[in-house]
Amino acid sequence: MTSNIALSTEVAQALSSGKPVVALESTVFSPLGLPSPANRQAYEQSIQAVSERGAVAAVTAVIDGQARVGLSATEESRLFDVSLGEADGLSVEAATFRKVSVADLPIAVAQGWSFGATTVSASLSLAHQAGIKVFATGGIGGVHRENPNDVSADLTALARFPLATVCSGAKAFLDLPATLEQLETLGVAVVGYRTGEFPAFWCRESGLKVQHTVSTPKEATDIVRALGSEVRALGSEVGALGSEQGGVLLVVPPPEEEALKWPVVEQAVEEALLEVHKRGIKGGKVTPFILEHINKATNGGTLSANIALVANNAAVAADIAVDLAKGAT
Repeated sequence: MTSNIALSTEVAQALSSGKPVVALESTVFSPLGLPSPANRQAYEQSIQAVSERGAVAAVTAVIDGQARVGLSATEESRLFDVSLGEADGLSVEAATFRKVSVADLPIAVAQGWSFGATTVSASLSLAHQAGIKVFATGGIGGVHRENPNDVSADLTALARFPLATVCSGAKAFLDLPATLEQLETLGVAVVGYRTGEFPAFWCRESGLKVQHTVSTPKEATDIVRALGSEVRALGSEVGALGSEQGGVLLVVPPPEEEALKWPVVEQAVEEALLEVHKRGIKGGKVTPFILEHINKATNGGTLSANIALVANNAAVAADIAVDLAKGAT
């Protein structure tokens, strides 16, 4: 564990005593991920889901230039305090919240960013350094449809850090077949949790099959344990990126009652991309535009699905972390 990371009291005690811990990113719980009050709902439901199963939630972030794993009550409130960004007439995003990927971590720390909301890649890095083995998120990044050279750092982080990442596949507006191919190239095992199909974030289906499946937390835990000495003993010590053995991606379908139908979402994505071209939208404005378009096209369905799947993934991750802790005692 690096001395540059501050652990909350609860997380530090849990790790020292061998209690189960689940790492969570902070981007989805900030205004950069979900609008208020949906972000608070997703946060509270996720924390509750982890706690009810006997695990400790460790939300990652950079706050006032300090990388953190686990937040205090005061730090939690800063995730939702929109007034922090309004004092100088700036938006919340511009004044307070900045997205932090793994490459941004040293910059956020060195420049003392007020609130760096960690993405999947940054969260995996911090969780690994803290000694956490299980991480939960909503959906990972991947290969973009319009630009195959635009590949999320999430994918290389999954190949670099030996954690179990629990998610609902990749964001539905990405190039899902190319994302799966990239994961295979990087040597990341993709395992369906009670599904034989790669979920498309808000959707339970995508038409893409996964080669491996598990049905119980115990089966998933066995795979997580195999990321350790057993795998290295088989000669897999060096991963695709020249580092230690990478992680495993456990994909979980969103809860059926909140899930959206893939044809509906796919049509909305295609319509949104056409509008992007017509309006000449570029850069960082593309994804927010697409997300807003899809949310309107589904009558707000993406928002409720997002909250449900984030909490459900946290619950599955907690079950795995609990089973993993039992085997370590």
